[in-house]
Amino acid sequence: MKGSLVQRGHTWYAVVDLPKGPDGKRRQKWHRLAASGKRQAQAELAKLIADLATGLYVEPSKLSVADFLLKWLEHARNAVSANTFERYRGIVVGHLIPNVGAYPLARLQPLHIQDYYARALQGGRLDGRAGGLSPQTVLHHHRVLKEALGQAVRWQVIARNPADAVDPPKVARKEMHTLTPEQINRLLQVAQGSRLYIPILLAVATGMRKGEILALRWGDVDLHAGTISVCRALEQVKGRIAFKEPKSARSRRVITLPAFAVDALRRHKAEQAEHRLRLGPAYDNQGLVCATETGKPLAHNLGRDYLALLRRADVPRVRFHDLRHSHATLLLSQNVHPKIVSERLGHSAVSVTLDIYSHVTPALQQEAADKLDALLGGASAGMVR
Repeated sequence: MKGSLVQRGHTWYAVVDLPKGPDGKRRQKWHRLAASGKRQAQAELAKLIADLATGLYVEPSKLSVADFLLKWLEHARNAVSANTFERYRGIVVGHLIPNVGAYPLARLQPLHIQDYYARALQGGRLDGRAGGLSPQTVLHHHRVLKEALGQAVRWQVIARNPADAVDPPKVARKEMHTLTPEQINRLLQVAQGSRLYIPILLAVATGMRKGEILALRWGDVDLHAGTISVCRALEQVKGRIAFKEPKSARSRRVITLPAFAVDALRRHKAEQAEHRLRLGPAYDNQGLVCATETGKPLAHNLGRDYLALLRRADVPRVRFHDLRHSHATLLLSQNVHPKIVSERLGHSAVSVTLDIYSHVTPALQQEAADKLDALLGGASAGMVR
């Protein structure tokens, strides 16, 4: 591989010889270098030639970051759920393109991205209010940009992902809020007879996500075996309800039900069947376990009713998703193996479970030490040195 340097005024260019084309003709490509002197220019030229030799070289392109991100969005549209796509589009169109979109994709540097994060933290709000975006929001931007640029590398549009060399904002872990067994029992008692009783019961008995619960069909429930198969999830996009694939491959799972949940589902199924017969053709039977009075899917927006139940039960104001956390915390505190808890939750790996529920680990560690002390402590105390 060969290359040469050309200086024009104060600007240095590297002229790189590319492999000959199909017609056998010589091919060259000019690169404008960032170097301010000959020694730096020689170093950049050596790197370009090394990239050619190792297959990391990508021909420079006039494609801008904005143009690429819009192309990537079209790719992402078919790769993620509709809800996720809308979040991606909001971040790309509202934040990334206005701030880093003007750069040529091939010349986007980690410093450009790092500068944008710093500006966003100081004053990146789009609602006109003073102040910047939260570290968590900027971290979301980083993940989207990193994923998009990773696709550019796979498409061989750029050689390296500049976002790999950027430090995203550090986000303090929020304190997890869970309910005790007594509080869960009070909540279930108050919720009986309401449309939220079965969703709440399934959340605390299985650890399923809200979208998974609202998408559950009777065909997914085996009351004889006492199991539930998680096959889909419900989402709302711009006010429209749609069903989608589970969050990940591990999210597609089979969960064993406790006896109290099996009994509750049997009663609910019988009551729902009686209601369906009374309503007749007006009931839109979609086979959903959690449905409206007319059989249609329950919307995600159940917050007002849920908060009212929390107040009536006199329990802490926790999110519906925290019922899933309560399920996992209770199991871990009862010495259920973390691998089993991970499988029930549909986590990608047991390490994810242990990381999320690290607040339970100290108690488990102390219990393990106490058990060892009971087994070995007496013998150790009687040893003669």
